[in-house]
Formats: sequence, C-alpha cells, structure tokens
Amino acid sequence: MPDTLSRPAPQTAPAPQTAAAREAALDALSALLGQRLSRKPADLDHHAHSEAWYPATPPDAVAWPETTEEVSRIVRICAAHGLPIVAWGTGTSLEAQALATEGGLTLDLSRMRAIRALHAEDMQVVVEPGITREELNAELRATGLFFPVDPGANASIGGMAATRASGTTTVRYGSMRDNVMGLEVVLADGRIIRTGSRAAKSAAGYDLTALMLGSEGTLGIITELTLRLHGQPEAITSAVCAFDSFEAAVETVMATIQMGLPMARIEFVDEDVARAFNAYARTDMPEKPHLLIEFHGSQAGVAEQAEAFGAIVAEMGGADFDWAASTEARNALWKMRHGAYPACLAWRPGSIGLVTDICVPISRLAEAVAETRADIRAEGLVGPILGHVGDGNFHAILLLERDNPDELARAKRVAGRMAERALAMGGTVTGEHGVGIGKRAYMQAEHGEGWAVMGALKAALDPRNLLNPGKLVPETPSPDARA
Repeated sequence: MPDTLSRPAPQTAPAPQTAAAREAALDALSALLGQRLSRKPADLDHHAHSEAWYPATPPDAVAWPETTEEVSRIVRICAAHGLPIVAWGTGTSLEAQALATEGGLTLDLSRMRAIRALHAEDMQVVVEPGITREELNAELRATGLFFPVDPGANASIGGMAATRASGTTTVRYGSMRDNVMGLEVVLADGRIIRTGSRAAKSAAGYDLTALMLGSEGTLGIITELTLRLHGQPEAITSAVCAFDSFEAAVETVMATIQMGLPMARIEFVDEDVARAFNAYARTDMPEKPHLLIEFHGSQAGVAEQAEAFGAIVAEMGGADFDWAASTEARNALWKMRHGAYPACLAWRPGSIGLVTDICVPISRLAEAVAETRADIRAEGLVGPILGHVGDGNFHAILLLERDNPDELARAKRVAGRMAERALAMGGTVTGEHGVGIGKRAYMQAEHGEGWAVMGALKAALDPRNLLNPGKLVPETPSPDARA
C-alpha cells in the first residue's frame, strides 16, 4: 500500500498564479470585504493547523463572508485570477481537508451561522453552514426537536456535510447522508445552485445533494443546508459496562444488533482508553475493554431495551452496568467519550496523535480489531483503540513522540496495514475521517475506475482545479494537456 502520510502530488495545478495575479486577486477581495479579508500572521497561522498531525500550511489570506451572494462574488474574483479557495468550518477535520496545501484563500464560513427557517411541523430546519451542531441543538431545545448527528467534535454543520460526517449516534439516526435533504452551493465559476428539496422523496434527476455530501469542498462551497430533525426522546438511559476481553465486547454488540435492539449509541473503548480516562478525567473505570450504551424511547421502551441488553451482557460475561440515571451523569459519560483524543494525548505527555479509522462489516469487526492491536504491539507503539462498533467503525490513536521519524515510520506501517485489512474484508479505508490528503493514496485501491470517474466529475465542475486542490480526487492532466 502507498505511504499514507506522505504529501501526495497536487492534481492539476491551479491556473498559473503569478505573484502579480495573486496580489490583484487579494486587492479585489479587499475592496469587496474590507476588514473581513485578513493577511495578518495570526489569522493565517490559525487557519494553517488542523486537529491532526499535519504540518502547518498557511493560506495567503483569510476571508469571512456573510452571505451567499458574497461567497459567489469571492469565488468569481478568485476564478478570474486563478487563486485557490479552501472552505473552513471549525478546523476539526482529521485528514487535512481544510488546510490550504496549495496556498490561496481560506474561506472562513463561521460568520454564516444563522437559522434561516424552522419548519417544526415538517421536522426540518434550514441553516447556514457556520452554525455548529451544539449551537443548533441549543436553539432547537424548546421545540422538542433535535439534530442527531454527533461526530464528537463541536463541528460546523457545513463541514459535517462536506465530510459526510457520522459519529456516536449513527447506529440509530444515520449519518449526514441520511439527514441532509437539500443544499445551496456556490460552484467554482460563482454560480449558485440548489439541490434537493423539502419533499420526503424525489425521482427528479441526479441526486446532486448526495454528490456534494462528502466532496470535501472540491466541487462547491455549501452556503445553506436543509436538515431532517428528530423528536427529542421521552426517556434516555445510558450505561457503561466492562468486559474481560474486547472479543466478548464486540460479540455483545453483534448479538445486540442481531436481536434488533434499537440502540441510540453503542461505543467501544479498549483498556488503554480506560486508563487514559482514569488519568485525565479522574474516573475509576476498571482497566478493561468497555462498552458505552444508550437507548432512546418511551419510559417503558428504554426499560425493556435495557433489560434485554443486560441479559446479553450477562451471557457474554460482562460486568454489572454502571447506569447513568441523571441527565448530568449521561452528559458526563458522553463528554468523557468525546474527550478520548485529548485524554489519550495527555496519557503520553508531549505526544502527537496519528489518528486513523477504518470500517468493516460487523461480522469482521472483532477480527479487524484483534489484528490491528497485534500490529500496534508488533511495532512497539502505544495505540489506544475505540470506535462506533454498532456500525463497524473503529479508530486507532497512535501516540508518537514529537519529531521522532522512526515512530512515525512505524505508525505509517500500522495505518497502511489497517487500510489493506479493511479492503480485504469488504470494508472501507475510512468510515468517518474522510479522505483529504491523508487517505487519498488509498482511493485507487478502494474504488478502481470509480476514482477516475470522481476525477472526471471534479474536472467538469472545477476545470481549473481551484476548489480545495490537492485533496480527495486523482491528479488530472492540465487543461493545456487535455486540449
């Protein structure tokens, strides 16, 4: 397999960009935006980093648009001068999706965070891309509705759509693919299009909404989203349970799914993550693999589900549940789970994290986790494992000494074997993190000629390769070479 951590060669280089052309573009943008265009070192540095290990890649400037029309005008100016554009939400992506690896303009959408319309009777809401999932649910609290997709980080809704995010609640509520009904998108030439509708279904042509979801800003800039909402459950019950082996924990998950129990969340953490939680959050979890479970429904329904799940756990040799009876206790449980990454980093002080994920059919999950753990041990690395085991997705957090090329090389080997393993098992090299530059080297192996089709779509919608160049899709011949 190719080197997952090397920086891939760019696709078609953005249109020839001389220093004069770049300055002309930035002058025009400054005239349009005033103080909302910045070239200050602090602003460039803030947008040069992501949540992952990737080196800093500052853009030439940062813009803060406030309307869809402004985004369109910005894109037209950049297109006229050949200036690359990278959309930015909150910067929480893990595969460098929002980094300006080719320079150009970072388009920070954080000022576009309004709720444009709430259609409570249809259980729908129309939002701007910069609003975060926590902000949205805070605004919805009084309506009895909520938006369920929870990737852990307080990401922007636009960024979640661009990376087709999922997370802890996917096993019940689905991913962004299932909860975005329509989009407003600015294309690479500045045109504004609308995809989808508020209707429950449609047979009217290509599904452009699905095309944009997961495109990571390479096909267009999302400026509005119509989202599907869900009713807030009458009752919620959460619990954590320890197992003597991770195989028993995974088998419990498989048995629960096969019984048809409607879990809202079911998460796995290994004994290393439990140790990290204890050190970081002052918990007293047994240093064993754990499942974290949550049920949503009526009072009677969740009680029945919890009882049925308890019987499965007992049969599989799990310990007694530690039930989170109050809202505060439940929130603390999931806050701890969402804080696994900083907890693991703190467990090895001064380390950096190479975080990678794969997703496999649920029947192969225990095998995939076991072989990954063996790889980590064989390479002499520290690598806690956790994941959304209800849908076969798990993550390895490889903790590396900063500026240690030997550890980095060993981590690269582990990540490569994980990707190979996922494909051999009929899975995918990323269930959640997306492609960016970190997983791009595996796209040919996963998609074959389909990856070339993705490149053709990119070339059709963005022939000058100005939108997030160097990410997701294959290299393509330059426009001159194609002529």
